Amino acid sequence: MQGTVKSYDPATKDGVLMSDVDFAEYDLSPVALEGSIFRMLRQGQRVVFDLDDDGRATHLRLGSEIDMGTPDFLQ
Repeated sequence: MQGTVKSYDPATKDGVLMSDVDFAEYDLSPVALEGSIFRMLRQGQRVVFDLDDDGRATHLRLGSEIDMGTPDFLQ
């Protein structure tokens, strides 16, 4: 799943990601950055992530600017 960082607090490591596909919001897992290349996140940063069994974002990887299935909207 790909999305963007909506918010991130480096002190508490709490954060929220928003999915590109359906704009759903996912809380970060407490271990979301462990084993990843990230030490911290910035708002608007693009990431690829998985969901853990509790529906929280985990296993963060670098995102892409390529459209990964964003829904089409009528203009």
